[in-house]
Amino acid sequence: MALEITDTNFAEITSTDKPVLIDFWAEWCGPCRMVTPIVEEIAKEYEGRAIVGKVNVDLNPEVSMKFGIRNIPTIVFLKNGEVVDKSVGAVPKNVLTEKLDHAL
Repeated sequence: MALEITDTNFAEITSTDKPVLIDFWAEWCGPCRMVTPIVEEIAKEYEGRAIVGKVNVDLNPEVSMKFGIRNIPTIVFLKNGEVVDKSVGAVPKNVLTEKLDHAL
């Protein structure tokens, strides 16, 4: 299951040597609801190899501003705390897993 990332726990969750996938989303966003089951599948498949989390942009403005999130869903890939890739909009699972594999 994808971790809930908040303004409060962001630093703790993302300070890891594993790659991190962060899904920026909101309750009211239709495309976000399409991406949610894909992110959950990836969280299960990559358990132990990567950190997969979700940030609700309405409830966590600090993290959202830090990454300059303007459109959702936006999925950001981190490696050693640095952004290594990004995906904006609803995309197929294979696009996200390719980007995550590249970060491994």
